[in-house]
Amino acid sequence: MNGEMKFEEEQSRYIKPSIATPPHLQTFKLSLLDQLFPNIHGNITFFYPHTTHTLPHFSTKSQLLQTSLSHTLIRFYPLAGNLHDATTLHCNDAGALFIQSQTNVSLSDILKAPSFNTLQCLLPSPDNQVSTNAPMLLVRFTSFSCGGTAVTISLSHKIADMAAVIALLKTWTAACAGETPTRDPELAAGAALFPPRELPAVTASVNTASSENFTSRRFVFEASKVKALKKRIGEGCAFEPSRVEVVLALIWKCALSASPPETASFKHSVLFQAVNLRPRVEPAVADGALGNFVWPFAVTVEEEEHLELQVMVKRMRESMKEFVESKAKRLKEDGGFEVFMQSLKERGEILKQKSVVYKCSSWCKFPVAEVDFGWGEAVWACSVNKIASNTIALMDTRDGGVEAFVTLDHRHMLLFQQHHLLLHYALLNPSVML
Repeated sequence: MNGEMKFEEEQSRYIKPSIATPPHLQTFKLSLLDQLFPNIHGNITFFYPHTTHTLPHFSTKSQLLQTSLSHTLIRFYPLAGNLHDATTLHCNDAGALFIQSQTNVSLSDILKAPSFNTLQCLLPSPDNQVSTNAPMLLVRFTSFSCGGTAVTISLSHKIADMAAVIALLKTWTAACAGETPTRDPELAAGAALFPPRELPAVTASVNTASSENFTSRRFVFEASKVKALKKRIGEGCAFEPSRVEVVLALIWKCALSASPPETASFKHSVLFQAVNLRPRVEPAVADGALGNFVWPFAVTVEEEEHLELQVMVKRMRESMKEFVESKAKRLKEDGGFEVFMQSLKERGEILKQKSVVYKCSSWCKFPVAEVDFGWGEAVWACSVNKIASNTIALMDTRDGGVEAFVTLDHRHMLLFQQHHLLLHYALLNPSVML
């Protein structure tokens, strides 16, 4: 990229629901799971190239986004409110913050070799740690010098998981097209299934680190490489491993073997994988339900022999099966309280062992690439991690491969990104094709 990236903020305003939320709906109960998630914002940015078939002016697109968001917030009115206390949101129609801005660089400059420092400039808030009275939803709409655009959504994890974000986006893009969704989101499903409880403060805490101490890198596993990796690992398994399992096992193995010199000797490690609870409770929870319905299960490697890729994948599959059978099926008992408290206690015991801890979330199979606000589908989407190190986020590529966003401490990343096995299967930050 030639020169410094500069932003000019043209407009900043709060978008309120186009119809006021009635008084009897202004207190929204969080679920027990929502309580256990910190009030930190996750983000996703969608990139759209300029074509002759798109709306002619940036200002026209911006007005469409704002008007349609106002209509969307009628159905997702808790997102226009503020946290009231540990168990409730105040649905006061304070609004979602919408920022309109432009930059002096072209979209191709951004996508040629995506830099997380540059991508961070597209976030609608300079700080992911938001206060109690801050908006739950923030949006930044950015115009590039070439006419391309980016839409960044920043939403509090206190009220939404990825499935809820997709539900919001489906309703919003339908409003952009002048369509009315066939179904409203299920807003009360979370609190009905997992009623809020009085909790010790420690259970709702989260450990964060300064982003100055870690760095993120993007790795792309093309479909052919994923297929080869599945074949290599599958020969030693009694089942066909998934794309996520094989890619995650490879990243975990390489991260452990690329530890800095002072931690080069084998150490116990644990990988926390987020699992979608929606289809695993009875009755199943709709994808369109607002709130959090994800929970991590632990996979461990306790001996050096466990670092074989086939062994790691088997342990992932066994840990997932054990979690579903011993915990997920019991979630209806006592509103999930005993299961979640037991899981938190087990997590604490694992962390006391001073294991090397990694955390993974997968957005694979979520229809991220299909998000169309009225000027075509996104050419690329990404999320910027400003919260914690030792994290792995996975997304689909258009060719059926997997894109991995890995965040590690600086010294660890320097060794990891050069690992020969990783680079045999993955490309380090290739250009995004327009």
